[in-house]
Amino acid sequence: MNDPLRGKNPRKKYISRGAGFAIAPRENLFSLRGVETEPLTAARREALRSLLDDPNPGVRRALLAHFAQLGPAAALFLQSVARGPNRGLARHAAWFLAELKFADPIAEFRGFIRSLHYELESGALLLARTVTPRLDVGACCLELDAIATRCRELIAEPSSPREKCRIMNRVLFHEWGFHANVEHYTDPKNSFLDQVLERRTGIPVSLSIVYLLVAERLGLELEPIGLPGHFIVGCFTDELPFFIDPFDRGIFRDPDEILSSLRASQIVPKLSDLAPTPVREVLCRCCRNLVNHYRDTGDSERAKLFRSFVEEFEETYERNVT
Repeated sequence: MNDPLRGKNPRKKYISRGAGFAIAPRENLFSLRGVETEPLTAARREALRSLLDDPNPGVRRALLAHFAQLGPAAALFLQSVARGPNRGLARHAAWFLAELKFADPIAEFRGFIRSLHYELESGALLLARTVTPRLDVGACCLELDAIATRCRELIAEPSSPREKCRIMNRVLFHEWGFHANVEHYTDPKNSFLDQVLERRTGIPVSLSIVYLLVAERLGLELEPIGLPGHFIVGCFTDELPFFIDPFDRGIFRDPDEILSSLRASQIVPKLSDLAPTPVREVLCRCCRNLVNHYRDTGDSERAKLFRSFVEEFEETYERNVT
Protein backbone atom coordinates (compact mmCIF):
# COMPACT_ATOMS: atom_id res chain seq x y z
CA MET A 1 0.00 0.00 0.00
CA ASN A 2 1.09 3.61 -0.42
CA ASP A 3 2.64 5.14 2.66
CA PRO A 4 0.56 8.22 3.63
CA LEU A 5 3.62 9.74 5.29
CA ARG A 6 5.73 9.81 2.14
CA GLY A 7 6.11 13.14 0.37
CA LYS A 8 3.47 14.90 2.47
CA ASN A 9 3.77 18.15 4.37
CA PRO A 10 3.13 17.26 8.03
CA ARG A 11 1.97 20.80 8.90
CA LYS A 12 -1.37 21.46 7.25
CA LYS A 13 -4.07 23.98 8.07
CA TYR A 14 -7.12 22.81 10.02
CA ILE A 15 -9.92 21.33 7.90
CA SER A 16 -11.79 23.89 5.79
CA ARG A 17 -15.48 23.78 5.02
CA GLY A 18 -16.38 21.46 2.20
CA ALA A 19 -13.43 19.10 2.54
CA GLY A 20 -14.32 15.57 1.49
CA PHE A 21 -14.25 12.63 3.88
CA ALA A 22 -13.75 9.06 2.78
CA ILE A 23 -15.50 6.20 4.51
CA ALA A 24 -13.39 3.22 5.50
CA PRO A 25 -14.39 -0.06 3.86
CA ARG A 26 -16.55 -1.99 6.32
CA GLU A 27 -14.57 -5.16 5.73
CA ASN A 28 -11.72 -3.46 7.60
CA LEU A 29 -13.75 -3.21 10.78
CA PHE A 30 -12.89 -5.58 13.60
CA SER A 31 -12.99 -6.01 17.34
CA LEU A 32 -10.00 -5.25 19.54
CA ARG A 33 -11.15 -7.59 22.28
CA GLY A 34 -8.47 -10.10 23.21
CA VAL A 35 -6.03 -8.90 20.55
CA GLU A 36 -2.43 -8.18 21.47
CA THR A 37 -0.53 -5.52 19.59
CA GLU A 38 2.96 -4.16 19.29
CA PRO A 39 3.05 -0.43 20.15
CA LEU A 40 4.08 2.10 17.52
CA THR A 41 7.49 3.70 17.92
CA ALA A 42 7.63 7.27 19.23
CA ALA A 43 8.85 8.55 15.87
CA ARG A 44 6.03 6.80 14.00
CA ARG A 45 3.43 8.13 16.44
CA GLU A 46 4.72 11.68 15.94
CA ALA A 47 4.66 11.30 12.16
CA LEU A 48 1.05 10.05 12.25
CA ARG A 49 0.06 12.77 14.72
CA SER A 50 1.38 15.44 12.35
CA LEU A 51 -0.98 14.24 9.60
CA LEU A 52 -4.19 13.87 11.61
CA ASP A 53 -5.42 17.39 10.81
CA ASP A 54 -4.43 17.32 7.12
CA PRO A 55 -7.54 18.46 5.14
CA ASN A 56 -6.48 16.76 1.90
CA PRO A 57 -9.06 14.04 1.10
CA GLY A 58 -6.35 11.85 -0.43
CA VAL A 59 -4.25 12.02 2.71
CA ARG A 60 -7.27 11.19 4.85
CA ARG A 61 -8.14 8.18 2.68
CA ALA A 62 -4.56 6.97 2.87
CA LEU A 63 -4.52 7.40 6.64
CA LEU A 64 -7.78 5.47 7.00
CA ALA A 65 -6.34 2.60 5.00
CA HIS A 66 -3.04 2.76 6.89
CA PHE A 67 -4.78 2.73 10.30
CA ALA A 68 -6.96 -0.19 9.19
CA GLN A 69 -3.82 -2.14 8.27
CA LEU A 70 -2.13 -1.27 11.57
CA GLY A 71 -5.21 -2.49 13.44
CA PRO A 72 -5.04 -2.49 17.26
CA ALA A 73 -1.83 -0.43 17.33
CA ALA A 74 -3.63 2.34 15.45
CA ALA A 75 -6.65 2.09 17.75
CA LEU A 76 -4.52 2.55 20.86
CA PHE A 77 -2.70 5.48 19.28
CA LEU A 78 -5.92 7.21 18.20
CA GLN A 79 -7.58 6.65 21.57
CA SER A 80 -4.58 8.26 23.26
CA VAL A 81 -4.78 11.33 21.02
CA ALA A 82 -8.56 11.54 21.41
CA ARG A 83 -8.16 11.83 25.19
CA GLY A 84 -5.20 14.19 25.04
CA PRO A 85 -5.06 17.93 25.72
CA ASN A 86 -4.87 19.08 22.08
CA ARG A 87 -8.51 19.82 21.25
CA GLY A 88 -8.06 19.98 17.48
CA LEU A 89 -6.14 16.73 17.17
CA ALA A 90 -8.55 15.06 19.62
CA ARG A 91 -11.46 15.81 17.28
CA HIS A 92 -9.64 14.36 14.29
CA ALA A 93 -8.57 11.26 16.20
CA ALA A 94 -12.18 10.73 17.29
CA TRP A 95 -13.29 10.99 13.65
CA PHE A 96 -10.81 8.30 12.55
CA LEU A 97 -11.90 6.06 15.43
CA ALA A 98 -15.54 6.49 14.46
CA GLU A 99 -14.90 5.74 10.78
CA LEU A 100 -12.83 2.65 11.54
CA LYS A 101 -15.22 1.45 14.24
CA PHE A 102 -12.23 0.66 16.46
CA ALA A 103 -13.83 1.85 19.67
CA ASP A 104 -16.73 0.86 21.84
CA PRO A 105 -18.39 4.30 22.17
CA ILE A 106 -19.75 3.59 25.64
CA ALA A 107 -16.34 2.44 26.87
CA GLU A 108 -14.80 5.50 25.16
CA PHE A 109 -17.07 7.86 27.08
CA ARG A 110 -16.38 6.07 30.37
CA GLY A 111 -12.67 6.40 29.62
CA PHE A 112 -13.15 10.10 28.96
CA ILE A 113 -14.93 10.51 32.32
CA ARG A 114 -12.14 8.72 34.18
CA SER A 115 -9.37 10.59 32.33
CA LEU A 116 -10.15 13.94 34.06
CA HIS A 117 -9.17 15.65 30.78
CA TYR A 118 -12.52 17.40 30.41
CA GLU A 119 -12.79 19.37 27.17
CA LEU A 120 -16.28 20.41 26.18
CA GLU A 121 -16.29 19.67 22.45
CA SER A 122 -14.64 16.25 22.73
CA GLY A 123 -16.92 15.34 25.63
CA ALA A 124 -20.09 16.42 23.82
CA LEU A 125 -19.13 14.44 20.71
CA LEU A 126 -18.19 11.33 22.73
CA LEU A 127 -21.50 11.61 24.58
CA ALA A 128 -23.38 11.74 21.29
CA ARG A 129 -21.51 8.68 20.00
CA THR A 130 -22.87 6.56 22.86
CA VAL A 131 -26.21 6.50 21.00
CA THR A 132 -24.93 7.15 17.46
CA PRO A 133 -21.74 5.06 17.10
CA ARG A 134 -21.31 6.00 13.44
CA LEU A 135 -21.62 9.70 14.17
CA ASP A 136 -19.81 11.86 11.59
CA VAL A 137 -17.58 13.80 13.98
CA GLY A 138 -15.95 15.68 11.12
CA ALA A 139 -19.31 16.96 9.85
CA CYS A 140 -20.19 18.32 13.30
CA CYS A 141 -16.87 20.13 13.56
CA LEU A 142 -17.21 21.55 10.06
CA GLU A 143 -20.69 22.88 10.85
CA LEU A 144 -19.35 24.69 13.92
CA ASP A 145 -16.45 25.98 11.83
CA ALA A 146 -18.87 27.29 9.20
CA ILE A 147 -20.92 29.17 11.81
CA ALA A 148 -17.76 30.73 13.25
CA THR A 149 -16.52 31.67 9.77
CA ARG A 150 -19.78 33.50 9.07
CA CYS A 151 -19.45 35.36 12.39
CA ARG A 152 -15.92 36.45 11.49
CA GLU A 153 -17.21 37.87 8.20
CA LEU A 154 -19.56 40.16 10.13
CA ILE A 155 -17.32 41.16 13.05
CA ALA A 156 -15.55 44.48 12.56
CA GLU A 157 -12.48 44.67 14.75
CA PRO A 158 -11.90 46.05 17.24
CA SER A 159 -15.13 44.76 18.79
CA SER A 160 -16.05 44.27 22.42
CA PRO A 161 -17.18 40.86 23.70
CA ARG A 162 -20.76 42.15 23.85
CA GLU A 163 -20.62 43.31 20.23
CA LYS A 164 -19.25 39.93 19.14
CA CYS A 165 -22.06 38.16 21.00
CA ARG A 166 -24.58 40.33 19.14
CA ILE A 167 -23.08 39.08 15.86
CA MET A 168 -23.20 35.50 17.13
CA ASN A 169 -26.87 35.96 18.01
CA ARG A 170 -27.62 37.20 14.50
CA VAL A 171 -25.83 34.27 12.88
CA LEU A 172 -27.00 31.49 15.21
CA PHE A 173 -30.61 32.49 15.81
CA HIS A 174 -31.51 34.36 12.62
CA GLU A 175 -29.31 33.09 9.79
CA TRP A 176 -28.89 29.49 11.01
CA GLY A 177 -32.26 29.37 12.75
CA PHE A 178 -31.33 27.77 16.09
CA HIS A 179 -34.24 27.88 18.49
CA ALA A 180 -35.65 26.45 21.70
CA ASN A 181 -37.53 23.16 21.42
CA VAL A 182 -40.39 24.11 23.71
CA GLU A 183 -42.98 21.78 22.18
CA HIS A 184 -40.84 18.64 22.56
CA TYR A 185 -38.58 19.67 25.43
CA THR A 186 -38.05 16.13 26.76
CA ASP A 187 -37.08 14.60 23.41
CA PRO A 188 -33.66 13.00 24.11
CA LYS A 189 -32.38 14.26 20.74
CA ASN A 190 -32.32 17.76 22.27
CA SER A 191 -29.29 16.75 24.35
CA PHE A 192 -26.97 15.44 21.62
CA LEU A 193 -24.66 17.85 19.83
CA ASP A 194 -25.01 16.25 16.40
CA GLN A 195 -28.81 16.32 16.59
CA VAL A 196 -28.88 19.92 17.81
CA LEU A 197 -26.65 20.96 14.90
CA GLU A 198 -28.75 19.00 12.39
CA ARG A 199 -32.20 20.02 13.65
CA ARG A 200 -31.08 23.43 14.97
CA THR A 201 -33.14 23.09 18.09
CA GLY A 202 -32.42 22.03 21.64
CA ILE A 203 -32.74 22.71 25.35
CA PRO A 204 -30.87 25.33 27.42
CA VAL A 205 -27.73 23.30 28.11
CA SER A 206 -27.30 21.95 24.55
CA LEU A 207 -27.91 25.34 22.90
CA SER A 208 -25.44 26.85 25.36
CA ILE A 209 -22.86 24.22 24.35
CA VAL A 210 -23.23 25.20 20.68
CA TYR A 211 -22.88 28.87 21.65
CA LEU A 212 -19.73 28.15 23.66
CA LEU A 213 -18.11 26.06 20.92
CA VAL A 214 -18.67 28.77 18.30
CA ALA A 215 -17.37 31.43 20.70
CA GLU A 216 -14.25 29.36 21.34
CA ARG A 217 -13.51 29.30 17.61
CA LEU A 218 -13.75 33.10 17.62
CA GLY A 219 -11.33 33.44 20.53
CA LEU A 220 -14.16 34.77 22.68
CA GLU A 221 -13.89 33.80 26.34
CA LEU A 222 -17.34 32.75 27.53
CA GLU A 223 -18.29 30.47 30.40
CA PRO A 224 -21.06 27.90 30.98
CA ILE A 225 -23.40 28.95 33.79
CA GLY A 226 -25.52 26.19 35.32
CA LEU A 227 -28.34 28.01 37.07
CA PRO A 228 -30.86 26.10 39.18
CA GLY A 229 -33.41 24.88 36.63
CA HIS A 230 -31.83 26.70 33.66
CA PHE A 231 -28.58 27.04 31.74
CA ILE A 232 -27.02 30.15 30.22
CA VAL A 233 -23.66 31.56 29.09
CA GLY A 234 -21.63 34.21 30.89
CA CYS A 235 -18.94 36.71 29.90
CA PHE A 236 -16.56 38.01 32.56
CA THR A 237 -13.99 39.74 30.33
CA ASP A 238 -16.03 42.86 29.51
CA GLU A 239 -16.11 45.94 31.76
CA LEU A 240 -19.17 44.52 33.50
CA PRO A 241 -20.17 40.83 33.51
CA PHE A 242 -23.12 40.00 31.29
CA PHE A 243 -25.04 36.85 30.49
CA ILE A 244 -26.60 35.38 27.34
CA ASP A 245 -29.60 33.06 27.22
CA PRO A 246 -29.28 30.85 24.09
CA PHE A 247 -32.65 29.26 24.90
CA ASP A 248 -34.23 32.72 24.47
CA ARG A 249 -32.51 33.58 21.15
CA GLY A 250 -29.43 34.97 22.87
CA ILE A 251 -31.10 37.70 24.90
CA PHE A 252 -28.67 39.60 27.16
CA ARG A 253 -29.27 39.64 30.91
CA ASP A 254 -27.48 41.33 33.77
CA PRO A 255 -26.92 39.70 37.19
CA ASP A 256 -29.86 41.44 38.87
CA GLU A 257 -32.28 40.22 36.17
CA ILE A 258 -31.13 36.64 36.62
CA LEU A 259 -31.38 36.70 40.40
CA SER A 260 -34.85 38.27 40.17
CA SER A 261 -35.90 35.56 37.71
CA LEU A 262 -34.77 32.86 40.15
CA ARG A 263 -36.77 34.48 42.96
CA ALA A 264 -39.84 34.55 40.69
CA SER A 265 -39.40 30.78 40.29
CA GLN A 266 -39.48 30.33 44.07
CA ILE A 267 -35.72 29.74 44.20
CA VAL A 268 -33.61 31.47 46.82
CA PRO A 269 -30.71 32.74 44.70
CA LYS A 270 -27.06 32.79 45.71
CA LEU A 271 -24.33 34.83 44.10
CA SER A 272 -22.48 31.56 43.47
CA ASP A 273 -25.28 30.59 41.06
CA LEU A 274 -23.67 33.01 38.59
CA ALA A 275 -20.23 31.38 38.82
CA PRO A 276 -18.84 29.37 35.87
CA THR A 277 -19.76 25.69 35.81
CA PRO A 278 -16.93 23.15 35.29
CA VAL A 279 -17.03 21.19 32.03
CA ARG A 280 -17.38 18.01 34.10
CA GLU A 281 -20.64 19.29 35.54
CA VAL A 282 -21.92 20.54 32.17
CA LEU A 283 -21.59 17.05 30.69
CA CYS A 284 -22.89 15.39 33.84
CA ARG A 285 -25.94 17.67 33.67
CA CYS A 286 -26.53 16.52 30.09
CA CYS A 287 -26.50 12.93 31.36
CA ARG A 288 -28.92 13.74 34.20
CA ASN A 289 -31.31 15.31 31.69
CA LEU A 290 -31.08 12.19 29.52
CA VAL A 291 -31.90 9.94 32.48
CA ASN A 292 -35.16 11.84 32.94
CA HIS A 293 -35.95 12.22 29.26
CA TYR A 294 -35.40 8.55 28.43
CA ARG A 295 -37.59 7.62 31.40
CA ASP A 296 -40.31 9.86 29.95
CA THR A 297 -40.08 8.01 26.63
CA GLY A 298 -40.20 4.62 28.38
CA ASP A 299 -36.65 3.68 27.39
CA SER A 300 -35.51 2.27 30.73
CA GLU A 301 -32.33 0.73 29.31
CA ARG A 302 -30.94 4.01 28.09
CA ALA A 303 -32.11 5.78 31.24
CA LYS A 304 -30.08 3.21 33.17
CA LEU A 305 -27.06 3.77 30.91
CA PHE A 306 -27.02 7.52 31.44
CA ARG A 307 -27.58 7.06 35.17
CA SER A 308 -24.40 4.97 35.16
CA PHE A 309 -22.55 7.86 33.45
CA VAL A 310 -23.78 10.26 36.15
CA GLU A 311 -22.53 7.87 38.83
CA GLU A 312 -19.19 7.56 36.98
CA PHE A 313 -18.77 11.35 36.97
CA GLU A 314 -19.63 11.58 40.66
CA GLU A 315 -17.42 8.69 41.73
CA THR A 316 -14.48 9.93 39.65
CA TYR A 317 -14.81 13.38 41.20
CA GLU A 318 -14.99 11.99 44.72
CA ARG A 319 -11.91 9.82 44.17
CA ASN A 320 -9.83 12.70 42.91
CA VAL A 321 -11.01 15.66 45.00
CA THR A 322 -8.55 16.65 47.74
